[in-house]
Amino acid sequence: MTTQLQDGFGRSIDYLRMSVTDRCDFRCVYCMAEDMTFLPRQQVLGLEELYRLAALFVRNGVKKIRLTGGEPLVRQGIVGLCEKIAALPGLRELVMTSNGSQLGKLARPLADAGVRRMNISLDSLQDDKFRAITRTGELSQVLAGIEAARQAGFARIKLNTVVMQGRNADEVVDLVDYAVSRGLDISFIEEMPLGEVGRSRGESFCSSDQVRALIGARYTLLDSPEQSGGPARYVRLKEFPDSRIGFISPHSHNFCSTCNRVRLTVEGRLLLCLGHENSIDLRALLRRYPETDQPLLDAIRAGLNRKPLRHEFSSNGDVQILRFMNASGG
Repeated sequence: MTTQLQDGFGRSIDYLRMSVTDRCDFRCVYCMAEDMTFLPRQQVLGLEELYRLAALFVRNGVKKIRLTGGEPLVRQGIVGLCEKIAALPGLRELVMTSNGSQLGKLARPLADAGVRRMNISLDSLQDDKFRAITRTGELSQVLAGIEAARQAGFARIKLNTVVMQGRNADEVVDLVDYAVSRGLDISFIEEMPLGEVGRSRGESFCSSDQVRALIGARYTLLDSPEQSGGPARYVRLKEFPDSRIGFISPHSHNFCSTCNRVRLTVEGRLLLCLGHENSIDLRALLRRYPETDQPLLDAIRAGLNRKPLRHEFSSNGDVQILRFMNASGG
C-alpha cells in the first residue's frame, strides 16, 4: 500500500535525488577541489542497495527520481540500474543530470532504459573557458554528447549553467542562443556555498535577476507558471516559445516553501536539506536489516519530521556547508 511521505511542515515529499557515485571525470570549480579524495569503494552503496532504496521511496509516494553524482555515467552498471528503477510501478519519471562527457555512447541506451529527461551541464561555449571551469573537460566531447542526446529520444533535454561573474556571465545570451536554436531548455543556477573550492565564491556571485536582465535585453521574456517538479522558475521567450528558460535561485529567491525533495548521497546518507548537515544513515540500516524495509521507513519518517523549513545561504562567499556538491547528490 502506497503512503505519502510528509515532513513536519506538511510538505509532501515526492521527489528523490539519488547520487550513484561521488566520482567524476571533471573537476568543476564550483563543485569540488582540484585534488579530490573520493570515497573508498566499500563505503559506496551497491547497485542493489540503490535499487532497494528507490523501490522503498516509490512505494511511499515518490513520483520522480533523479540520478546524479558526481557524474552518474562513470558508475559501472548504470544503464541496468536505470532500467530497473524506471520499471517501478508508481514512478512517474526517471530523470538524470550528467556532465555530458559519456553521452556520445550512452544517450540512446539510457533513453531505451526508460530515462525520460536529461539535464546536461554546460557552463561555457568557449574551449578555454570550458577547460578553466571544468579543469579537465573537453567542450567538443560534451557538445557531441548533447547532439547524441537530441537524437536519442528523450522527452526533454535541459542544459544547466552555473553563472559566475568573471567566469561565464558574459556568455549568458550566447548560451540561450545555443539552447533555443536547438529546441532545448536551459536553466541558470546561482552558485551554492558547498565545500572549500580554493577561492572566494562571493566575488563570482551572479544573481538570477542579473541573468534575467541580460536575457531580457535580447529577448522578450514571458513568465510561465509551469513546473518541472524541481526548484526552477520558468519563463518562455516570445521569439522561441518551444524552449523554457529556468532560474534556480537558492540565494535571491528562496524556493524552500514548496520543497518536495530529499537527497540520497552515494554512501547512503539521506540529506533532508541541501543547506544543512543533518542526515539519516540509511546504509547502516540497509545492511543491518537485509530482509525488511520497515526500520528504514521508520527512520525516514522520523527524520522527515526534522526537515528544516528552509536553508540560510548567503552570497558573501563564506563556505556554509563543508561537504562538496559532488557529495550532495547533484
